[in-house]
Amino acid sequence: MEAVRFVFASDSFKGSLSSARTGELLTMAAHEAFPGAECIAFPIADGGEGTLDAIRSVRAGELVGFEAHDGLMRPVEGAVFLCGGQAFVETATTCGLTLLGEGERDPLATTSYGLGECIRFALDRGCEGVSVGLGGSCTNDGGMGCLRALGVRFLDGEGRELEGRGGDLSRVARVDESGLHPRVRAVPFTVMSDVSNPLLGPSGATYVFGRQKGADDDALARLEEGMRRFAEVVRAVHPELGRGPGGFDVPGYGAAGGLGMALAVFLGARMRSGIEELLSWYDFDAALEGADLVVTGEGKLDFQSLDGKAVSGVVAHAARKGVPAAVICGKLELDAGQLEALGATYVLEAGKGQRLEEALARAEENYLQSARNLFAELRNGTAV
Repeated sequence: MEAVRFVFASDSFKGSLSSARTGELLTMAAHEAFPGAECIAFPIADGGEGTLDAIRSVRAGELVGFEAHDGLMRPVEGAVFLCGGQAFVETATTCGLTLLGEGERDPLATTSYGLGECIRFALDRGCEGVSVGLGGSCTNDGGMGCLRALGVRFLDGEGRELEGRGGDLSRVARVDESGLHPRVRAVPFTVMSDVSNPLLGPSGATYVFGRQKGADDDALARLEEGMRRFAEVVRAVHPELGRGPGGFDVPGYGAAGGLGMALAVFLGARMRSGIEELLSWYDFDAALEGADLVVTGEGKLDFQSLDGKAVSGVVAHAARKGVPAAVICGKLELDAGQLEALGATYVLEAGKGQRLEEALARAEENYLQSARNLFAELRNGTAV
């Protein structure tokens, strides 16, 4: 049998499978169908959960833990990866949605303060640059909490400092940056985002992501109006916001509940696609040379997957190299037109027809079976 070469680059399946584990399962299934096949597995992420692990797989450095706070201001271990003067932080380690129980999700009550603690820790350690992975957050606070941890004060109409939760957006009357961490202006920041949503509107931070963070219809309306008012107050301090090309509609400003805007405007962060940043570090296009198939995937393949997520990034790179791409997901929520837009050659839904609880409990079993089905069909020439 002619030697074959496979490249695996799947995102994690939240709450069930890590990116690294999907690579192990794919390799196992591939070798069953194609003994001796060359398998290259890249643990990947797009700025959300698992980004630090992916970075650590390609860069040598030190992962430092310290006490921080989660979205509800409870103690949690923060983490900063230090590498050659650069610091990498991940929103999901402190403000992650997976850190909250189903009944605790409430973007009116949550704050991004913990991410600010991670950035502050990196600055205090003397880092020369900070990259921030956005994605998987439980917050919709416009980045107030994060900035508050860095010394920015948000005041209401009576001069009282606000905590910086989502419910505070509409109460902000004035911004005081006099206490901003002194090293912020001297250090370049990069935002690695998994989405390109603007700050406001039907495709913005609140209406696209707020419901999965626990907001009902009333909360969504309150958060959107609050975000709009907050943006107007911020524009009074930073006139560049909302003017010129893009304005409030700058792609990525809506990432992580408005953290994209906060980091770009207050810290001068450069916006980058998380998956493109990581794939460039891997020299992913070179790895695709001579490959027979790329396999990617994530827990839920839905409309968000088409817009800056890991899956769409990997499939696009494969297409440019003329390599067929397969997607294995936990749940498929794309229609025929959206699947065509994605451009994958094969799409498999692991655990199809199972309830969420069952699918999560059997995630590894389901994934391995889907991988075996894919490679068996490839071997037999029946893959569709």
